[in-house]
Amino acid sequence: MSDDDARRDVLFVLHDVARLIRVEADKRARAHGMTRAQWVILVRVERQPGLSQKELAEVMEVEPITVARLIDRMERRGIVERRPDPKDRRVWRLHLCPSATPLLAELHEARTALARMITGDLDMDAIEQLTETLMTMKATLNQEARAPRRAAAAADPSQTAGIAASAREIA
Repeated sequence: MSDDDARRDVLFVLHDVARLIRVEADKRARAHGMTRAQWVILVRVERQPGLSQKELAEVMEVEPITVARLIDRMERRGIVERRPDPKDRRVWRLHLCPSATPLLAELHEARTALARMITGDLDMDAIEQLTETLMTMKATLNQEARAPRRAAAAADPSQTAGIAASAREIA
């Protein structure tokens, strides 16, 4: 097998593994009465209380209306609440409700079980190497995604500050 064939095969395997992980995560989220997207929101808001809906949409790479609808459902369930931003009344900040704590504990257990299932046959050295390899791939893709913005900033120096701020957020 040539180097190029092997590199192309990696793309197929990564795609298949990611799809299978999403399918399994969907199943586990449904067992807790939610969607995978809602699960992601809970974990993100737990890690960053006060995240705005817009910031969350950017992180999740979905439209703000999608996040708004998901938050509507989660708010009705009593696990997330919107609070007005004290500096900008147009912005809603997201916070977990106390009733989210036991649900998050269950979801953390589900995530641990999923991770153990996926990595069960791997030793810790292999897991660490895999993680390092995937992080390298992710950094390369992030760098490529930012390349057009860097080129635009070179053409228009007024954009440099915005690009630098974006890079700090990603890091």
